[in-house]
Amino acid sequence: MPERIQKVLAAAGHGSRRQIERWIKEGRLTVDGQPAKLGDGILGNEKIELDGRKLAASSKLAAHKHLIYHKPADEITSQHDPAGRRLVFDALPKLRGARWINVGRLDYSTTGLLLFTTDGVLANKLMHPSSEIVRRYAVRVRGRPKNAELGRLLKGVKLDDGMAKFDTLDDAGGDGANIWFHVTLREGRNREVRRMWEAIGFQVSRLMRIAYGPIELPSTLRRGKSMSLSPSQIKSIYAAARMQPPVLDDAPRVRGGKKVWRGRKF
Repeated sequence: MPERIQKVLAAAGHGSRRQIERWIKEGRLTVDGQPAKLGDGILGNEKIELDGRKLAASSKLAAHKHLIYHKPADEITSQHDPAGRRLVFDALPKLRGARWINVGRLDYSTTGLLLFTTDGVLANKLMHPSSEIVRRYAVRVRGRPKNAELGRLLKGVKLDDGMAKFDTLDDAGGDGANIWFHVTLREGRNREVRRMWEAIGFQVSRLMRIAYGPIELPSTLRRGKSMSLSPSQIKSIYAAARMQPPVLDDAPRVRGGKKVWRGRKF
């Protein structure tokens, strides 16, 4: 069944629906060589081009893929880097007819959990401030902050781009000059965790994201490696984004009056 072109392209990660509607109004988008019109329906197998550049699209939500990646400290969260640094995308499984979209970013020296999906709508929902997705980090700082200083981080500190605070802050141990903390917050501003500690006079020596919403970084997942989300994890991230989860390939279905699991009757 045809779906609106802006929905299909947004789901494939090419932009927001509003942005795609703007491309249509500006005459930049074509379908099978003809200018696209608002309200056009497509199946996903048409030749779709933006300014002459082909865009891959699929209208099948169930075909979307989702994975966890354990980012090392020497990779950049970007599709391209003029400096020639290694990209997180270099280590991901190759796709045909779709592309990986990173859910949020981690700066160059930060390690830990990155979520990737081929569902652009899901990615945008998970990153949007209105979803208030909790991010959890393990942070090592140089020195031992006093309780009053830690209290400032929970109450709020002023940054260049506004006030910021941690929702939770727990002592995670450590000796000597380096102390570990576990912190959570519901924003994804650039270098926000590091800048908050700097605001109270402490430098972050290590930073690792250990959870994004309901998804935690598996202890068995080595740096530079990825793994697909399980069906229950997929359902949980769609729920976190307040979206209806897709029908999964490994979910039981009824066919001809009998239950079917992955195409097998039982």
